[in-house]
Amino acid sequence: MAGSCRVRVVEPEHAVVNGRNRSPRPPRSHREVADELRSRIRSGQLRAGQRMPTQARLASEFGVERGAVRQALRILQSEHLLVNVSKGSPATVADRPELALTGPQAQPQSTMVALAPRITAAFGVPHVEIDALCLTAVSLTLAMGEALREIHAGRIEPAKVDVRVLLPSRDIDLAFPAPVDGQADDRPRRRWLDQRNAQVRVLRHNLLALRTSHGIDVRVSFRALPFTPPVKLYLLNGSEALFAYYTLARRGEEIDHEYLEMYDAEGTRSMLFPFGQGAGPRDTTFVEQSRLWFDALWGTISSEPLITN
Repeated sequence: MAGSCRVRVVEPEHAVVNGRNRSPRPPRSHREVADELRSRIRSGQLRAGQRMPTQARLASEFGVERGAVRQALRILQSEHLLVNVSKGSPATVADRPELALTGPQAQPQSTMVALAPRITAAFGVPHVEIDALCLTAVSLTLAMGEALREIHAGRIEPAKVDVRVLLPSRDIDLAFPAPVDGQADDRPRRRWLDQRNAQVRVLRHNLLALRTSHGIDVRVSFRALPFTPPVKLYLLNGSEALFAYYTLARRGEEIDHEYLEMYDAEGTRSMLFPFGQGAGPRDTTFVEQSRLWFDALWGTISSEPLITN
């Protein structure tokens, strides 16, 4: 199947040679600068209590004006990742940055915003372990692209990657998406199945390609659930759990050239609630119980998925 699904995750203009881009790229926005610095803090590249590089040095590194750097630093200060952000002296990484990422101060964010940087940070260790329970794996596939680009650019170098994904079985009657009128209509299910199968192929292809391109030991496994999950869950390196509800809404869509009103969930907009091991008893217990729950589903009632149309 991999030969029929060629997906490029790194464009030529993003390749790096001797620390320089092969071709010019547009200036980064202050949010992109904040995303990169946030990733360095989460991965431990920038440690608690460490002083940040000067604003002038950061501006030179990212190819932006100092004003963009200051905006990025203020964002990270508002997230409690940095302290002592001022116009003059360099900022400092917070004493307990992990509490800003998970703990009581952590703010839920949409899956589209939060998942990619957290998965990228998870790839900063030698042995990466990612477990996911979701409806289609669309969000996971999109989020994984950022980590893959970091690997291709040489900024992160994991030695081993294990990914496990639980998805609904094609053989069940899905609770959603479903027609609003309750009539027998197989179009929502067929659209979901096409999307699920496509994401499985792309995710598997992109990850397994790391074996050839970078010599990384990669294992990607999928299992099928006998029910429609009302929630999504991502477990990162056994130390962080990201949890979200699938909230149903009524919406219309054209399927097979016919308009259909249905109840469905927009997974990329689901709000992710982060929990981190070591960020307090509540968070630690939630992470541990989530791992037990996932492992139990994986080892008991799930089955081998049939990935066809």
